[in-house]
Amino acid sequence: MKKKTNLRWWGLWAVFSFALIGIAFAAIDSLDNPKPGPVDLSLRSWLLPGTTSHGHYQIELACNDCHASAFPSREDVQETCESCHAADLKAVDDSHPKAKFTDPRNAERAALLDATHCVTCHVEHKPDVTHGAGVTLPKDYCVICHKDIAEERPSHEGMAFNTCTNAGCHNYHDNTALYEDYLVKHAGVGMMQDDPKVLERDLASIIEELSEYPYEAYPPNVAVEEADNGPMLPASDEVHADFMSTAHAKAGVNCSGCHVPADQQGGDLSKATWIEKPTQDNCTQCHGPEVSGFLAGKHGMRIKSGLPPMTPAEARLPMKADRAHDALTCTTCHGAHRFDTAKAAVDTCQSCHNDEHTLAYADSPHARTLDKVKAGEAAADTAVTCATCHMPRVAHDTPDFVRRTLVVHAQGANLNPPIKQARQVCLNCHGLGFSIDALADERLLRNNFNGRPAKHVESIEMAVTREHEAAAARAAEEAEKARADAEAASAAPTDSESPTDPEPGNPRPE
Repeated sequence: MKKKTNLRWWGLWAVFSFALIGIAFAAIDSLDNPKPGPVDLSLRSWLLPGTTSHGHYQIELACNDCHASAFPSREDVQETCESCHAADLKAVDDSHPKAKFTDPRNAERAALLDATHCVTCHVEHKPDVTHGAGVTLPKDYCVICHKDIAEERPSHEGMAFNTCTNAGCHNYHDNTALYEDYLVKHAGVGMMQDDPKVLERDLASIIEELSEYPYEAYPPNVAVEEADNGPMLPASDEVHADFMSTAHAKAGVNCSGCHVPADQQGGDLSKATWIEKPTQDNCTQCHGPEVSGFLAGKHGMRIKSGLPPMTPAEARLPMKADRAHDALTCTTCHGAHRFDTAKAAVDTCQSCHNDEHTLAYADSPHARTLDKVKAGEAAADTAVTCATCHMPRVAHDTPDFVRRTLVVHAQGANLNPPIKQARQVCLNCHGLGFSIDALADERLLRNNFNGRPAKHVESIEMAVTREHEAAAARAAEEAEKARADAEAASAAPTDSESPTDPEPGNPRPE
């Protein structure tokens, strides 16, 4: 009896083992599917060794994006990291470039922290030791190289090394907004700038200057009678009304601009392929930089990785239950035909996001600026919406040497560290000191900046003090040099007492 029982357990163990092996092989095989379905994604989830960081969890099932091979080297992983992040590092003034750690003069420090590879500091699938920005080193890692900082900067005496990356302080890769000359430049500005406003969008006014814009395909002011125009095509009155009110209609981007492949536009519409639900690929024809930003951001990064679009149900922030399974694409925020940017800037965000910060917007000082614009009491460029801060408008230089205002669709790109948002967004309306203090106050972050900062970061005062000390040192050095020059001049012989003249009573020899 006992022997039969043992055989039964061995049989169950064998079945279970073969099932696990089968699932593992199926999961590995699913990695080669460029368009994975629900079954593929479910199988891949078995391969995850642990939860990924906040920045990568959306694409954690696109395993091949980071793991180019089964047993990648550090160089292989580094290459995949740079495939996404190299442009970001190039765009900033990297405070710790690779060259700093390959410099022989820093060999002693590099032996302690070899930061020539991203995975030295950022290791995925280790949630227990993962901090902000996906850093997996202990929070006081700065001490490895800067243990003598108090001697170099007496103002830092007593500061803990785990506070270096606090708001208003240092960022490992980019300290552009904290260089002392930058801080000194913005010292003395109070809570508000003299002329607070955001950049205005200007694509419509410069499209003729952009070689990347298909101007010939979409000449402005196309007649309503054109066969390619909304009212001439079978659709509901609501769709026609939405379309005719848009900037697309005014710019000559008619129905085929989105619903017909680019290589078939301008031909016989009756023979063209009709795209029922256009994707971001259609938007790229005219809005390339915006689409690139979207695909790099939290909303679109899954699409870029070949995964199904992100849904609110997959977010880690609180989201509205009734939008849980809506796929996030361009038209999710902009609408399918109206493309209402004003609605996308606030209402669409609030239709999905259910976190404290979003819910507090309606009662915030920022929302009141929008209310004034709607009431006709203020100019449009003074309104502060969700998009103003999280999808900011920035000056963008095109390949045609034309500067335009670009809406950064990589939402979240300026959230970590917060000082990036101060430089890119807050300074349009506020002083730098106020911005740093506000971003350092967790209470204000939660209630959407309804109130004054309860904390104060002394970075500007430190920079001003050092500037004064440096100026005093330079003045003292110049005074000492002037004194030394004066003494040397007074000790030098005059023309009447030339060293070559004979002393009195001693005639010059013949």
